Amino acid sequence: MKMPSRRSLMIAVSLASMVAVAAPAWAQDYGVGRQSMREKRDAARAAKKGEQQQEVVQQYPGATRDEPEARASRQGLKKLQALQETYAAGDAAATMAAARAIYEDADSNDYEKAFAYQVAGNTAANEGDSATAAQLFGQALASNGLDNNNHYTVMFNLAATLYGEDKYAEALQVLDRFIAETKADKPEVFSLRGGLLMSLERYAEAAELYSGQMALHPDDRSLLMNAVAAYQSNDQFDKAAELLAAALDKGQLAEANEYRALYVTYINDDRDKDAIAVIEKGMAAGVLQPGPDLAKDFMVLGQRAYFNDDDAVAIEMYKRAASMAADGEASLNLAKIYAQNGRKAEAKAAAQAALDKGVKDPADARKLLGGG
Repeated sequence: MKMPSRRSLMIAVSLASMVAVAAPAWAQDYGVGRQSMREKRDAARAAKKGEQQQEVVQQYPGATRDEPEARASRQGLKKLQALQETYAAGDAAATMAAARAIYEDADSNDYEKAFAYQVAGNTAANEGDSATAAQLFGQALASNGLDNNNHYTVMFNLAATLYGEDKYAEALQVLDRFIAETKADKPEVFSLRGGLLMSLERYAEAAELYSGQMALHPDDRSLLMNAVAAYQSNDQFDKAAELLAAALDKGQLAEANEYRALYVTYINDDRDKDAIAVIEKGMAAGVLQPGPDLAKDFMVLGQRAYFNDDDAVAIEMYKRAASMAADGEASLNLAKIYAQNGRKAEAKAAAQAALDKGVKDPADARKLLGGG
């Protein structure tokens, strides 16, 4: 029986980096036009009388940027109100036209232009035009007229949009600026940064980042799997296994792909007995279900055992694979090992089972049956 080389037996762990930022969290509307001019006037009069006004909650209290004092002019405010109403109505073409009229107007101040760029960027993003959205978000930042809440929301959205455009280095540069200027420590920020580091193949840095975040958020399974993927990508299978084994002991592994991440990591680290133990534990828990996918993994374990001259384990692994495989390949390999060990009756039974399920080379199975 021709067996694959040791290197070809290594399973590639097919775990996608599960970064939390699946899509940019587009900036919300920040209330332009929600107050009438009379209400604004009355509020101003109340302030002059010493009555306390409700303060805007600062989303980035640690921001180093001095917030601009410029706001919309009386005439500009009317345009921004109309722009926001058009945006809220969902008319993308009209919104883009109205925004363009504002940011291309030489009389518009920095705040008005930045606000118009932001709304236009959100509109482009909603329409699936991320390239245009990135350009408009960049213009909003360059105008430097927005309050800090909006300014930094736009900056984060720009980083996320560039990430979606596969412009990883540029996105990381924007995100690092965001982190440096805001001192933000929210998980979604570092999830995005980790995803960018992974995309740039800076796996060691990504692993360090995710591990640091896990220390702060020990129950976040997405961080766990991201850290595992980073360590695996950096060929640090022992580190990946350590994280997953600890999670298994804590009862944190609840999905088949999480169990598979651990036992495949063990296989890649030449710890086949530990891999088998994890599979058995997952099957006992009802998380791992018998089927073609699991059969393939049992076949890999069978191949590795055969390569290591452990026919007893190889037979057991192929038997388990054969019981749940979609075709007869596992049964055929099982038949060959039986034949090599002089177990003719069992070899014929396995060969017939292989033919019954179907194999790529039926002639091999027929030879074992004595049919030539």
